[in-house]
Amino acid sequence: MDQLFSPSMDARRARSRKALRNALLALIEERPFEQITIREITAKADVGYATFFRHFATKEDLLNNLAEGQIRELLSRTVPLLDDIGSRDAVRATCAYVDEHRALWTALLTGGAAGTVREEFVRQARTLELNVEPSKRTHELPGDLAVVYGTGGTIDILAWWLSQDVRYSVDEIADLLNELVIASLQRGPMERRSSVSQA
Repeated sequence: MDQLFSPSMDARRARSRKALRNALLALIEERPFEQITIREITAKADVGYATFFRHFATKEDLLNNLAEGQIRELLSRTVPLLDDIGSRDAVRATCAYVDEHRALWTALLTGGAAGTVREEFVRQARTLELNVEPSKRTHELPGDLAVVYGTGGTIDILAWWLSQDVRYSVDEIADLLNELVIASLQRGPMERRSSVSQA
């Protein structure tokens, strides 16, 4: 019984999971997610085919696991910037990170897992929002509404960007995000009412 939970077994499981994530990450850089098979993933990861199913039920399950880590990485890079150097730089950092990993984020935001990625993005952003003191918030919306609106708008704009034939620059998309999402969140209630009445 002790052998089932030995440290070496746990280390092996962790190595296999990491190898499968890295393999999928590498394959997504080469071609669309829909064209990748589990056999290709396991061959690239150098693990047995049956081993895959000890860790993930489907390749979509593996993609979701990969998405969770990528979203965490993206948020950890950008959220601190909002307080430190202003929203424009944070938004640009977000766009630059997505652009550096364009093939992966295209699969995550425009493929079959887009709904799951959106849910995970909102879940992680909600966790971060809970840790922000009300006095440090840059908006006056209820925290949960700000998270849903902000992440939803961000995901929609990034997904649109990644699906375009025309190559928009990081700065162009950062400007769009800043204007359409961030600036809207940062306006106070009177400014929002005023802008609506003028429309």
